Amino acid sequence: MLITGCIDTKNVAYFNTVNETTIASKTAVPESIIQKNDLLSITVSSLNPQATAIFNPANAATTGNAEGYLVSADGSIQFPILGNIKAEGLTKEQLRVVITQKLTQGQLLTDPIVSIRFLNFRITVLGEVKNPSVVSVPNEKISLLEAIGMAGDLTIYAKRSNVLLIREEGGEKILKRLNLNSNELLTSPYYYLKSNDIVYVEPDKTVVKASRASINQSWISLGLGSLSLLIIILDRLVL
Repeated sequence: MLITGCIDTKNVAYFNTVNETTIASKTAVPESIIQKNDLLSITVSSLNPQATAIFNPANAATTGNAEGYLVSADGSIQFPILGNIKAEGLTKEQLRVVITQKLTQGQLLTDPIVSIRFLNFRITVLGEVKNPSVVSVPNEKISLLEAIGMAGDLTIYAKRSNVLLIREEGGEKILKRLNLNSNELLTSPYYYLKSNDIVYVEPDKTVVKASRASINQSWISLGLGSLSLLIIILDRLVL
């Protein structure tokens, strides 16, 4: 009770500076960039099922019950008939166009339909959350708030005004600080996360210090209370 009482509720609530309003939802879900070691599901269909079958092999890399193409250390995938295709650095749509063009230009299929999705779309949430974990996202769409919720929400010690997002793209790591108390987050290009993003929630040093002080105070109070009880007992025994 002492610990909870010493923490300002403003430090615990989300969007504590936001008033009632309507915010236009213009934030687009970002396209994740394919990276090395990503696992991709690639399916091909056309009007000729027999000709298409060879492009949906059973010998693709297998993880669990999901079959997919593993992006190798050189950033490529090994695709039937077409051979090595560079995938690293492309979006799913860009890779889809590349494969479709190769199939068409090589006269391998007529009007092929290529579908690509991530089999390992995941977000890592660390720091002051109840359950630090790697969150799998089957539908490839997740917001920062949803990721935190799936990790059990923030603890009372979390610094909500300075959440760190780490994103790797094009061989570079992008570090972005996000404020969960500001309505600017709702329109931020970082509101929706990309595959392999890392969210780190750092502790609020002010809250931690206040909690430690409260704990120390409670132990001192307990010690004084026990000492007083002991003195009363000894006094009764003497009498």
